[in-house]
Amino acid sequence: MQPAPSAFSRKTLAALLIAAAWTLPARAVVSFEEVKRDFRSSDTAVLDRNGELLQRVRTDPTVRRGQWTALADVSPALRTAMVLSEDKRFYEHSGIDWRAVSAAAWGNLWNTRTRGASTITMQLSGLLDEDLRRSSGGRSFTQKIGQTVAAAQLERNWRKDQILEAYLNTVPFRGEIVGIDALSRTLFGKAPSGLDAREASVAAALVRAPNAKPAMVAQRACEVLRTMEPQQKTDCEALDMFTSAAVQRRAFEPNEGIAPHAARRVLREIRDANAAAAPAAASAAPAPKGKEKETGVRTTLRAPLQRFALDTLQRHLRELRERHVEDGALVVLDNATGEVLAWVGSSGPLSQAAEVDGVTALRQPGSTLKPLLYAQAIAEKRITAASLIEDSSAQISTASGLYIPQNYDRRFKGPVSARTALAASLNVPAVRTLVMVSPEAFARELRAAGLPLRESGDYYGYSLALGSAEVSLLSLTNAYRMLANGGRYGTTTLAPRPAEKSKTAPASPPTLIDPRAAFIVGDILSDPNARTRTFGLDSILSTRFWTAVKTGTSKDMRDNWAVGWSQRYTVGVWVGNASGESMWDVSGTSGAAPVWAEVMRFLHAREPSRAPSPPPGLVQMQVSFGPGADGNPLEASRSEWFLQGTEQPLFALDTGMTTDAFAPARITAPADGTIIALDPDIPPQRQRVRFDSEGRGVQWRIDGKPLARGNTVQWFPWPGRHLIELVDAGGKVVDQRRLEVRGAGVVAKNNGSGARR
Repeated sequence: MQPAPSAFSRKTLAALLIAAAWTLPARAVVSFEEVKRDFRSSDTAVLDRNGELLQRVRTDPTVRRGQWTALADVSPALRTAMVLSEDKRFYEHSGIDWRAVSAAAWGNLWNTRTRGASTITMQLSGLLDEDLRRSSGGRSFTQKIGQTVAAAQLERNWRKDQILEAYLNTVPFRGEIVGIDALSRTLFGKAPSGLDAREASVAAALVRAPNAKPAMVAQRACEVLRTMEPQQKTDCEALDMFTSAAVQRRAFEPNEGIAPHAARRVLREIRDANAAAAPAAASAAPAPKGKEKETGVRTTLRAPLQRFALDTLQRHLRELRERHVEDGALVVLDNATGEVLAWVGSSGPLSQAAEVDGVTALRQPGSTLKPLLYAQAIAEKRITAASLIEDSSAQISTASGLYIPQNYDRRFKGPVSARTALAASLNVPAVRTLVMVSPEAFARELRAAGLPLRESGDYYGYSLALGSAEVSLLSLTNAYRMLANGGRYGTTTLAPRPAEKSKTAPASPPTLIDPRAAFIVGDILSDPNARTRTFGLDSILSTRFWTAVKTGTSKDMRDNWAVGWSQRYTVGVWVGNASGESMWDVSGTSGAAPVWAEVMRFLHAREPSRAPSPPPGLVQMQVSFGPGADGNPLEASRSEWFLQGTEQPLFALDTGMTTDAFAPARITAPADGTIIALDPDIPPQRQRVRFDSEGRGVQWRIDGKPLARGNTVQWFPWPGRHLIELVDAGGKVVDQRRLEVRGAGVVAKNNGSGARR
């Protein structure tokens, strides 16, 4: 039996330690507030605009720390277990447990194992000071002396509750896990306040042996639990099974919440921002009443709206599962500010590609580009909302051959007004409208509106009217927001903009579309009667409050969209498959539209939405339509909006594609840059190239010389590069095309229109 350490030996040890301490350099004592302030979670908490937690994102891969946890938020069982396990006289000593020190020294002398002499305060001093931190070979004698001195200094400057709180938040537990919040959420799937005695005993056991095998941890936990509950029988076998399961659990996922894609996006924006802008974007958020306090990155999102949007999208996609639909995305924008109020990047567990952000992914938008096309055509006075456009089989010459557009139902409606063509989403009239605007001019307009077209307008050709280019849901929804704002373009943001106003007034957003044209397009897309030919009278697109909406479906039914706006919000929804596989029997009203309608109803449950006021320069007048082939009026008489100076009371069939007298003349074929190869098997004098145009009183010129009059002419081609010009009645060149004719061996007299070869 070993002798017990005497009071004399304790005093001797203390004297030796104090003497050794005089040889060490003085250390500055860090304050509790500094330790708490400098604490960094391995996760960044991403909050909504009111401070409610949306998402935790792992931003430090080297360690796993949760949030700083106040001592009052740690369960009493855990506090008791930690003190009993690590420092029984924690509340009695002043940083150094001299009884434990002498017992440890005496045990070492007699070569017997005793409990270590390190107190919680000494352990904390080693955690706070890198020079005192334990290495793989243990602490040196000098480090132990320094640790003792630092512990005494901590006790003189800190309260006991501060020491215990800092210790629980900085102590390593197992592997990469540091601090009680990360341990509780990872191993037990709950907050530290909810740990019971069994869980607390396992946590205390891990401090002593962080990387021990589960059986050893369970054995130590059983000892702690017996000490905590001496009056109760401890089932160590059950505790062994519980411990084995707990230490293997990883319930605290690296990314946890309801807005993973938005969280990563806003963190990336902040990381890329300059040092001056970053603090404003990542300011700490106040705690909402009745909720656990959170600090982190503030966003513009609304947590209730984000939650509703996610739930609605997932529920609808479950209903579409049998139609081979598994992915979806949704975004809500504030019309006035451009702030993103909801950002759902994927369907989460329903998707095989949940990490793909459907809000920013590039997909074909289908018919959702049509409102922007019609707005441009109306602004350029090529058509009015009442202009008649032929919806019939069309064969449009392009450089790569004939382009033959079809409607969604493969049926043609005959002459229809532009209002009906847009609202009912007819394809052929849209292509005819693009012929008037030209693909390149439309592509320039789309790029200006923030749509990321990768190629030129001529590359896409007339299929651009039907959404052959790829765009993102965010950019498309923001382009619709431009229509909602009267043609004024503005950027979107996920991070709150600084509240401080600059000394100079902010620049007004650029107006990309005539406000009058934007108003007319919004009026068309809000007109339930205009869309009846395709969607019927009782459509999911009709709301009890004012909204304007357009759906779209891409080629082979790979994507389905619904984008629209109300007085205050613009909502965009996409459904499809991230893999690019086709959906089965999904239409504009069964795919994305129901989700769009539900979100709009949620937004306006207690908030009205009124139709916008017409901007200056608009005229409203009663119009009527001439008879069709059956003798009945093509469309019912109605009140229609016009840009001032383009109004007319009657629209009837004529030789042109439309009866609008204000559409300027334009070459419709051939396309600019066309290359024509002469057929060597056909005599040159038998070969002709057809030129087509729109407009009245036009004249053609080839290489500066008059060719013919009329909308359609046949030209005898000659090898060489040629300039085709279309001249109006006043002699002004209104359009031109360049083409090249190739054909070796063709010999003809030099008439100025070609070259000898």
